[in-house]
Amino acid sequence: MPLVIIGLSHHSSPVTVRERFAFAETALPGALQELRAAGLAREAVILSTCNRVEIYAVSDLPEGQAIADLRQFLLDYHKVREPLDGEIYARGGRQGLEHLFKVACGLDSMVLGETEILGQLKKAYETALRHRHTGGVLNKAFQKAFHVAKQVRTETNIQRGSVSVGSVAVELAERLFSSLSEHQVMVIGAGETSEKTARALLSRGAHSILVSNRSHERAVELARELDGRAVSFDDWAAEFPRIDILISSTSAPHCILDRVKLEPLMKARKNRPLLLIDIAVPRDIDPSVNFLDNVYLYNIDDLQAIAGDYLRQRREEIARCEAIIAEKAGAMMPSASSAHVGAGAPLSGMGKANA
Repeated sequence: MPLVIIGLSHHSSPVTVRERFAFAETALPGALQELRAAGLAREAVILSTCNRVEIYAVSDLPEGQAIADLRQFLLDYHKVREPLDGEIYARGGRQGLEHLFKVACGLDSMVLGETEILGQLKKAYETALRHRHTGGVLNKAFQKAFHVAKQVRTETNIQRGSVSVGSVAVELAERLFSSLSEHQVMVIGAGETSEKTARALLSRGAHSILVSNRSHERAVELARELDGRAVSFDDWAAEFPRIDILISSTSAPHCILDRVKLEPLMKARKNRPLLLIDIAVPRDIDPSVNFLDNVYLYNIDDLQAIAGDYLRQRREEIARCEAIIAEKAGAMMPSASSAHVGAGAPLSGMGKANA
């Protein structure tokens, strides 16, 4: 199967690098069209989440050339000119297929066994399918990946415990505040990740949730579902005197909160401790706010330490999951080798960007 994958994830690069390669959801159809029009692939899917950006492609080019060209496309599209050493990885053949299956099952995620990634992968595939950028190879591969993910969920305990970035964020809040019921929470961004985070907060005892979103109608809808209150996106900063926990996950291309904006807000709060959890990529909150007293900012990479706890708890299930994945990949590619580029590691010496 002529499947190649090029990308970067939390395994290979920090959020400071990943955010530079993130694709806005509205840009995906155009990026896929540009990629195919350049002759780099005859089928393609682009997955862009807070933890990874990956291009899944079927190309008529030799594997090595296809990978080099796709890597250069990723760099050029996002106008990254400086050389990268180790951040971008590639996989091909059966190894690429197994990687797709692992991503679908949550085995390659920051939170081992998380469920959000499967929905994100399905959405990425459906976008490519709807705009006619997939064909027989990727259709078969992605459908099989969804089937394998379902089998892993039902036959293993890999998803025991907290299984999403949102739920891990909530556990971080509980470590800093003894009781969520005593603190006001605001969620900025009413997307899927924000919604799951808000529901997790409620399940842990949060007494009310403020919801703010660029689409006020969506904020009102989510606030109604959560028995909370919607706040106009232009007015969310006015709520700061009353909140203690802010979880931000918008699709804004730039920071919505920085030190200059936060400093007077902290004075209005009488400098009570403020927990900021930024699960957006690109980041919503400028890291400079960390220099303010009583401000505690955590981004998506900071959640890795908590995710590591779950990794240790679930390690015994990994072998069972990998056995299922190997069996299914082998059934689709019985005569293919497990070849891939860079020994499953980042690329080296292949089409680096010009300085």
